[in-house]
Amino acid sequence: MKLGFIGAGNMAQAIIGGIIDNGFVSKSDIIASAATNETINKVAEKFGIETTLDNKETAVVDILFLAVKPAYYKQVIDEIKDMPVKKSQIIITVAAGKTIEWVEDAFGGVRKIVRTMPNTPALVGEGITAACPNSNVTEEELITVLSLLETFGKAEVVKESMMDAVVAVSGSSPAYVFMFIEAMADAAVAEGMPRTQAYQFAAQSVLGSAKMVLETGLHPGKLKDMVCSPSGTTIEGVKVLEKTGFRSSVMECMKACADKSRNM
Repeated sequence: MKLGFIGAGNMAQAIIGGIIDNGFVSKSDIIASAATNETINKVAEKFGIETTLDNKETAVVDILFLAVKPAYYKQVIDEIKDMPVKKSQIIITVAAGKTIEWVEDAFGGVRKIVRTMPNTPALVGEGITAACPNSNVTEEELITVLSLLETFGKAEVVKESMMDAVVAVSGSSPAYVFMFIEAMADAAVAEGMPRTQAYQFAAQSVLGSAKMVLETGLHPGKLKDMVCSPSGTTIEGVKVLEKTGFRSSVMECMKACADKSRNM
């Protein structure tokens, strides 16, 4: 099985790294293309895979990742859509706002397409990727794609109508979590803690809290209540968060993100 990546930025590199580390295919079965010599040289040196400046060369593979920014999708698809490829080729898109119908129309003809939305924790093997296949993808092919996506985290099949919600809740949310960690660390520094140690405490607390949600199966509200002792320090902080609109700010943030994705 030959894999191709058009676009070799951070997300593509995270995926490539996961694939290689998990032995899904060998390095010799992966090719990536990018717009600059700097990028392809970096990727070739980092992963030991074949690289090229020619997107057409990359396009003739069994599974093709379109990992360029959404603004470049039409340009790239116009460049590669007439290349002679197997009818069994699967195209995996990695772009907010680009629907399956849009990609099908851009390519023309019958294509096997899986729309995905990964997130940056894939860089450390802890990503989560939403996947939505078009009607041409078989059950067996979808299983193969999911196995591929699970080399750098978790993968879930979702309805395409949920993709804008996915962009908000997982695609973009790491940035908001980083802001939360930064704010907690700033507050700890203001209380006298060294900054390096503050980041360690804040980040580990977020990591551990996330694992509790995933591994206990308890409602986040229940887990929150377990930390809040009567008249204690935690409920005092929770009261301030509620008073200053923490919950509604997060929800409005997610809505703005989903709306942007929907209208791209």
